Amino acid sequence: MLTCPPRMVVPMCRAAAWSLAAVVAAGGLTVAGSSAVGAEPREIVLWPDGVPEPRVPAEPAEKVEMGKDGISRRSHVSSPRLVVYDIPRADPMQRRSGIVVLPGGGFNILADEHEGSDICRWFNDRGLVAFVLLYRVPTASFPMPNAGPVLDAQQAVSEVRRRADDYQIDPHRIALLGFSAGGQAALVAAASPPRLESATVAATRPDAVVLVYPWKVGGADGSGVRDDVTIDVDTPPMFIAQASNDPASLPQSAAALFLALLQAKVPAELHIYEAGGHGFGMRPRDKAPGTSDWPNRALDWLRGRGF
Repeated sequence: MLTCPPRMVVPMCRAAAWSLAAVVAAGGLTVAGSSAVGAEPREIVLWPDGVPEPRVPAEPAEKVEMGKDGISRRSHVSSPRLVVYDIPRADPMQRRSGIVVLPGGGFNILADEHEGSDICRWFNDRGLVAFVLLYRVPTASFPMPNAGPVLDAQQAVSEVRRRADDYQIDPHRIALLGFSAGGQAALVAAASPPRLESATVAATRPDAVVLVYPWKVGGADGSGVRDDVTIDVDTPPMFIAQASNDPASLPQSAAALFLALLQAKVPAELHIYEAGGHGFGMRPRDKAPGTSDWPNRALDWLRGRGF
């Protein structure tokens, strides 16, 4: 049996885990790469019968580019899909928890490395099956920028729940985690009705939501929460984390959302760190301890909710 020391990154152990995951993952998926050591994670196409409107044109083609900061970012995603980060199954009878991660990027690009694959592997090391949602972008210029990403988020939760047996996941322990614009999409997806007539709340609503510096979640007048969400007793429990000096995602909006959750008697936890700015993801910043603390606090909260 492969065992990895907890809360450590062990390259050889991790590489072996990824190769085993490729072997034991369920069939019937669109596969990127082979099952050999170092293979790319598998992918699940969200809309095999055609992407519903609003669509992103297939041209220009999707691409991944390395920024000057050494972080890769993805653009022009017209075929939304889930990238699967599975782990070896220590106990064939033990159901695991699942988490779907929405990277940020202002609905223009996806920062799916430090706000995607990095956090998925971190959760893998701690026993969760993780999925990066490559939702459609760019949509920032669309009349409703979050419309397509919200559709993709609801479909992603529904698809993971539908495949729960394939991945040995408890269908009642599926969380959404969103960074920045991905946090906005995650919030709207979790706190609004299904966007497709054929979908149901039971299928599309996550069991918990983690929001990391969620972008523009406050009301248009600067108070309360967005008007495209409804916070009520049926809203999933939420964990919110961000920095107080974030110039893009205002701490006042995070606090307003937290208060709305409390008012509706929805279990919630809020962490506002003094420093950190915006967009740190899984890359800690100097003199900003919260940027390395939030994943452990989120995991503690999820574990307290049975994940």
